[in-house]
Amino acid sequence: MTSFLSRFKLSIIVFLIVVSLLSFLQIKLDKPMILLERFIVGGGWIELVIVGLYASVVVYKMNDPKQVSKWRKFTWTLFSVVFFSQLILGIVGFEKFLMTADKLHLPVPAIILAGPVYRFEIGFMTVLFISTIILSGPAWCSHLCYFGALDNISLKGKPKKGRIKNRTAFKVTILVFIISGALIMKLLGSSTLTAAIAGGTFGIIGLLVIILLSRKKAKMIHCTVYCPIGTLVNYLKYINPFRMYIDNNCTECNLCTKYCTYDALNLEDILNKKPSITCTLCGDCVTSCHTGSIKYKFFNLDHKKSRNLYLVITVSLHALFLALARL
Repeated sequence: MTSFLSRFKLSIIVFLIVVSLLSFLQIKLDKPMILLERFIVGGGWIELVIVGLYASVVVYKMNDPKQVSKWRKFTWTLFSVVFFSQLILGIVGFEKFLMTADKLHLPVPAIILAGPVYRFEIGFMTVLFISTIILSGPAWCSHLCYFGALDNISLKGKPKKGRIKNRTAFKVTILVFIISGALIMKLLGSSTLTAAIAGGTFGIIGLLVIILLSRKKAKMIHCTVYCPIGTLVNYLKYINPFRMYIDNNCTECNLCTKYCTYDALNLEDILNKKPSITCTLCGDCVTSCHTGSIKYKFFNLDHKKSRNLYLVITVSLHALFLALARL
């Protein structure tokens, strides 16, 4: 009964957060941000209640450690499907599905970094990206990125043993390449079309990485090695106080390694009592740990409250993205 009441309380909290924030946007903005409002006057109120109820169910289910992995994959896949479906509908002529029909940008995560460097200005997506890191650390790479969900869907079987070779070198090289490439195109006066072609090519290569490498290794190679935004998340996430650690009850059975698709729980990480830098706090490892040794930390809160707080923030962000994320 106590467990039920605790989970139900979390559901109520998430419902109120999501409904309150969407209601604020519904009231304050002249141009409807909530999709159903664009088709039916007052429809936004119906949608925001539905999204709030959905979020309350998700946080209730994910509060059970054994269901985290299953529900994270479901919710992340759902978000990606909704995002790209709206984009396709908007491109073929249904402009109500787009947020800024006249200023579309490529749905490639690297553009979040390369775009501001090329334009010499900070855009909405950059602000949104940094905000998510401040609020939920690395959750962008495990719950919120429309492209990362494709990497997650592609995985087949259990991750291959052993850390990805030269992981850090590849990550940093690609990050530097993207920044310097965007800067060089800006200084050379390259056209917007040229920049768009470059961005599109990078995205296509990313899809090939997903299909040919991530799927083969059953690891998020696109997100942990190729994507420069993933690399930024790895380093910027430390501005957020959420952490994950392994307590002394760990038997070093390495079962969590078979669940960690982010290459963050290899033997050396387990012996070090914490996931490596590529950890996104996704929680899949919590599902696998039979001793309950993998725990969340948030300042001086106990590990259960820390995990609950992380779930509340992350699930709320996911629901808001589901309702609002459109190009």
